[in-house]
Amino acid sequence: MRQEHDFIGIKTIPPDAYWGVHTARAVENFPITGHTVAQMPALIRAFAFVKKAAAHANLQLGAISTTQADAIAKACDDLIAGQLHEQFVTDVIQGGAGTSTNMNANEVIANRALEHLGLPKGSYDVIHPNDHVNASQSTNDTYPTAVKIATYFGIQELLGALAALRGAFEAKALEFAGILKIGRTQLQDAVPMTLGQEFAAFASMIADDERRLRESAYLMAEVNMGGTAIGTGINAPLGYVDAVVPKLAELSGVPVRAAANLIAATSDTGAFVDISGVLKRIAAKLSKISNDLRLLSSGPQAGVADIRLPARQAGSSIMPGKVNPVIPEAMNQVCFEVIGNDAAITMACEAGQLQLNAFEPLVAWALHKSLHHLARACRTLQVNCVEGIAANQGLLDERIAASVTLVTALNPVIGYEKAAAIAKAAIATGKPIAEVAEDLGIMGRAEMQKLLVAERLTQAGAIKAVH
Repeated sequence: MRQEHDFIGIKTIPPDAYWGVHTARAVENFPITGHTVAQMPALIRAFAFVKKAAAHANLQLGAISTTQADAIAKACDDLIAGQLHEQFVTDVIQGGAGTSTNMNANEVIANRALEHLGLPKGSYDVIHPNDHVNASQSTNDTYPTAVKIATYFGIQELLGALAALRGAFEAKALEFAGILKIGRTQLQDAVPMTLGQEFAAFASMIADDERRLRESAYLMAEVNMGGTAIGTGINAPLGYVDAVVPKLAELSGVPVRAAANLIAATSDTGAFVDISGVLKRIAAKLSKISNDLRLLSSGPQAGVADIRLPARQAGSSIMPGKVNPVIPEAMNQVCFEVIGNDAAITMACEAGQLQLNAFEPLVAWALHKSLHHLARACRTLQVNCVEGIAANQGLLDERIAASVTLVTALNPVIGYEKAAAIAKAAIATGKPIAEVAEDLGIMGRAEMQKLLVAERLTQAGAIKAVH
């Protein structure tokens, strides 16, 4: 065991722990969720990029020595490579605006750096968590910057998953391009369309959200790094912002740029409200698509049954042969979670006071869950559902042949009143509309068939991919 101290007192630290006294107090103070920062690998990697960039800038400006900077950079590289993440033991929900997570990172990096120098953990006279790893920094600029970089990483993951899901819908749009079906409004029969058009619309909805998500990624790249405590840059050497921000962009691959007003950027969490709103929008639309897939596949004998979803598992412990739409149902639940997370993020961002928002740990955790869960749900919807969807073409053909909705296509030729008379008689007698039109003396069957061709009914040619 080793002894470490802070201004509160002395703590005994396990010998194999890379964290120290500040982390130990945080573990005692915040036994909240049972989820630790170790479950947010993107945030740990982001912190490592921040600390490595700071070490480079501090060396350039003479704030730390070459030996210290090199050892700190090596320790950060270990975190970036995925090592020592289990040492981030603070709870994801914590008071102090993220101070516990920043201290945790400082201590892990310091002790790993000491190890690279061949020195025992706790040799803080050589490399100190606060004086050297945290030189020219504050939690109030490092934590928001790391959260934004981690969110940027999460956005890229989600963009990839959305693109793959869109591609699956585009492939189905092409596959189903020539299959006529009845479109529906308010759950009632409306007018004909192709099944391909329906799936192309799903793809277009997703493509639109990809564009909105890229716009939010741009906002994540504006950081307050170098502002230190409240944005004034206190304790940072002259020229530090100009040195650290470009280095952070180079190391992380994220095109970060310094905010025009670091004081405003330290207290303003509007970018998090924006990305959360975009994620809520994505969730609402993906949930609607999932609802549609469940409706379109309902039955299979007594429901809508336009399509068949791939059977993934037994649907009942009591009803043999029942198969449920479990993949869209899982997507629905993730979407509900994201919408709830948006409410929490909105409240946390609104609740900041004066020069700082103390509630960014909740924002970071909620954004992490929303991004990660949405990305994984998109992938399972793509692979385990959409790619295996089949059209129930025989049933669709029967419905088209018998559907009264086809009379809508006659409006421009015979007018609404005559079309309505045909529809009323067809419903009353159960006869096809071509036969009813002839019986009423409105139009002959041959003339009717010329009007009721697929191209006229759908007013579209080949279904094209949506990009």
